Amino acid sequence: MSEGEQRKLAAIMFTDMVGYSALSQCDDKLALELLEEHRQLLRAIFPRFNGTEIKTIGDAFLVEFNSALEAAQCAIEIQRKLAKRNADAPTERQIQVRIGIHIGDVVHRGGDVYGDGVNVASRIEQLAGAGGICVSMDVERQIRNALEARFEKLAPTELKNISVPMDLFRIVLPWEQKSEVRGQKSEIRKRDLVPASRRFGLIGGLALLLIVGIGWWWTTRSPVSTREQSVSRISDQAINIPQKSIAVLPFDSLSEDKNNAFFAEGVQDEILTRLAKVADLKVIARTSTQKFQSAPENLPDIAKRLGVMNILEGSVQKVNDQVRVNVQLINATTNAHLWAEIYDRKLTDIFSVESDIAKTIADTLQAKLTGSEKSALSKKPTENPEAYQLYLKGRFFWNKRTGEDLKVALDYFQKAAAADPNYAAAYAGVGDTCMLIPLFSAGTPKEYFPKAETAARHAIELDETNAEGHAALANLLFLEMNFTESEKEFRRAIELNPNYATAHHWYGNSLLASLGRFDEAIAEGKHSVELDPLSLINNADLGSTLMVARRYDEAIAQLQRTLALDANFYYAHWNLGEVLYYNGDLAGCIRECEKARSLEEDPEALGLLAQAYIKTGRKAEGLKILAELNETARRSYVRPELFAMIYMALGDKSKAIRLLEDEYQNRDGFDLAGIKTDPRLDPLRDEPRFQELLAKVFPANRP
Repeated sequence: MSEGEQRKLAAIMFTDMVGYSALSQCDDKLALELLEEHRQLLRAIFPRFNGTEIKTIGDAFLVEFNSALEAAQCAIEIQRKLAKRNADAPTERQIQVRIGIHIGDVVHRGGDVYGDGVNVASRIEQLAGAGGICVSMDVERQIRNALEARFEKLAPTELKNISVPMDLFRIVLPWEQKSEVRGQKSEIRKRDLVPASRRFGLIGGLALLLIVGIGWWWTTRSPVSTREQSVSRISDQAINIPQKSIAVLPFDSLSEDKNNAFFAEGVQDEILTRLAKVADLKVIARTSTQKFQSAPENLPDIAKRLGVMNILEGSVQKVNDQVRVNVQLINATTNAHLWAEIYDRKLTDIFSVESDIAKTIADTLQAKLTGSEKSALSKKPTENPEAYQLYLKGRFFWNKRTGEDLKVALDYFQKAAAADPNYAAAYAGVGDTCMLIPLFSAGTPKEYFPKAETAARHAIELDETNAEGHAALANLLFLEMNFTESEKEFRRAIELNPNYATAHHWYGNSLLASLGRFDEAIAEGKHSVELDPLSLINNADLGSTLMVARRYDEAIAQLQRTLALDANFYYAHWNLGEVLYYNGDLAGCIRECEKARSLEEDPEALGLLAQAYIKTGRKAEGLKILAELNETARRSYVRPELFAMIYMALGDKSKAIRLLEDEYQNRDGFDLAGIKTDPRLDPLRDEPRFQELLAKVFPANRP
């Protein structure tokens, strides 16, 4: 590969505006107007799914994504927005787009992208049809278990300049086949506000008609539909799902201003946050619910996947300083509407609306509330709307869990704190982020840990009931090897917010696993996954907890489940490589580490790959990686333990221990908090110097 080129695995999406050339010939002005509107609409959507626009080719877009799932979600959102727009547009002003997606090797060169991945995607797009999405079999395999959609297989197709016929699939879009029940529900959601007395009168009349209709239908019905089977199936399984459980799906933004999308997310997030503080409820974390659309057709299947009985759907429309929030609470096992309301308020009253919604949901689900929980439902996080929006953007990037994204998140959290110096959640976000940046090799512990502790403690000073601040401080105290105080803070965080999946995640994966309390650690990890079932990091770290407990087969199975959610999650490939290494499958370890390396040049995967190379006789390749890591360490932070692991593989235990001793002496790292149970250090456990180091980290009076 020539200098300046970069090869990587990527998901490529091609979009094309249907009928643009013909329109240009008969009405050039209208064609250009629609082309510009089309570009603005699509460009507003790409970043929401981490899409990078590579170039435009006339009326076509070439866009690159890190994962097939994000590419497919982006494509569905594009077609959804266009379908919504076209519903009210005359035929001559409609915008139709066809989309093709493929995943494969691409080469970046001179600001452009080349390779089979690009060529195949461009050919697939031509088969999609107006308003359609066509994907390759490679894409379908990666997203079929992670995307709530149905796929139709197309006939094997020969593509121009592609030597082998390919299996292709069409994504059946949710609005293409709407059941009558859901169609009626959408009309209820989108109509103008109707007085409550009239609304309930209409509902009563409709209910009577529905009862009569059901009696007639029952005597003449044909075999049950797929939708009905889905409702019946989850109803049969409902006995295993808590009655007082809920997921808050993404709220649909009905505003014409694309910048208000974050506002709709904020309303959803605040309602969820308030509900999460009620111990009598099971509330699914936002990182899992965000994977679904605002008003899906398959609520029973989504509820089953999330492990909940109830779903809250909603929409938000913001015009200047006026806000309309429309919500519906649905029992997903029966598709019964438990409660619905429309709120028309001033922008300054939005927190009151969110509080009212949370209280009504808790009452409807008959949740028992303590005095402190009632206060938490009513509490305003900040009086500053700008600070709140900055905070939400920070959490969005924080959840992406890469070094660069964490630094973007930190910037947003700091701006939120500057906008409102009394905003406890913003300081908790700063603490969370500064603590994680060194863990993702994006900075040193010496630089970021003191900032993390200062921010977390300040968050608690501003608001002692801030669970995020307590959790951040707890994890930081763990990394500083203050285990007793760490456990106190973890327990306080969970007491304040029993549904805070991240607190359960860190408590189990960090503290309890490192103390050797494996049963408790695994229980906390499983609970974090129950609360956030589609979280990649929670699922992957449950696998790493099982690894530390030496339950390798279970760890492998858990990490494979994680990769079924996103096959391009490099962190899970690296974790799986670790488990395979310690389970004696060095070839499998190399395969997973090389995959992780192709997805992201992270020192973690490189260090493990060097060990596996050395252990399989490929010493020269291992030493080459060691040299690369030494060079990287001159420019950025690399955990000292990675070098210790490589020297262990080389048989130099003395140097490995010396590196760990230096780390303890200089406090230049955080690995030593796990020294008691980490399987990576097992070859050193009989060494006297290692036993002395272990005694320093875990003196007699420590757990």
